[in-house]
Amino acid sequence: MPELPEVETTVRGLEPVLQGARIERVTLRRSDLRRPFPPDLGQRLTGATVTGLGRRAKYGLIDTDRGDTLVFHLGMSGRWRIDPEELGKHDHFVIETVRHRLALNDARRFGSIDLVSTGELAEWPAFKALGPEPLGPDFDAAHLAKAFEDRTAPVKALLLDQRIVAGLGNIYVCEALYLARIAPTRPAGTISRARLTKLVEAVREVLTAAIRAGGSTLRDYARPDGELGYFAKEWRVYGREGEPCECGGLVERRVDSGRSTFWCPRCQK
Repeated sequence: MPELPEVETTVRGLEPVLQGARIERVTLRRSDLRRPFPPDLGQRLTGATVTGLGRRAKYGLIDTDRGDTLVFHLGMSGRWRIDPEELGKHDHFVIETVRHRLALNDARRFGSIDLVSTGELAEWPAFKALGPEPLGPDFDAAHLAKAFEDRTAPVKALLLDQRIVAGLGNIYVCEALYLARIAPTRPAGTISRARLTKLVEAVREVLTAAIRAGGSTLRDYARPDGELGYFAKEWRVYGREGEPCECGGLVERRVDSGRSTFWCPRCQK
């Protein structure tokens, strides 16, 4: 599933072709993805000008001059295609401007498209309970210390809780915990403030590197320009079960709640 770096990369790829552009035509090539498209989607977008693009957690945001924000989620296989020569059967939602055609391609149809009043985004149900952005100023050791206080749940599980920090997913949590040398199974409430500081730094370092590399490529993910993300080449533990760690130990894999966890028991405590 595309995670925060993949969505951030997607938004940055869309910005040069959408920022300031007038939407000339909107085509819905089916009635739904994970859920039905908003009934007035085409009417509210056609003729509108894009005033900004952004991201919240794993959602992409496209603002218009009509006070609306198009909110998209890539689900498990979604990606935007810029100026495809031909539309394919999985290009379900199409935006056309004077100069470009953009198609949201989603073979599995686990993605979503919503249209929300920009001023009401913070109270939109999907956003209301979200924690701070991991690359923003509100994500720090003090925040984690408060969220983890007296918690016996594994630190990895809490980092994946979107109410604690927004947008983190399995790959990048595994990588950040490795970089911070913290075992994913460690009870969150037992981690010292100094180690939480290192964890915050590790989260930011991993996400920044992943965005710079264009994200990771898992199954169908590709950037809007069609290029693949290359951060997978930098994975230190994810997907490396049985391979040697730089500390001399071996990377292990365990499955918790259906998710694979990769870590090195020798250096992650």
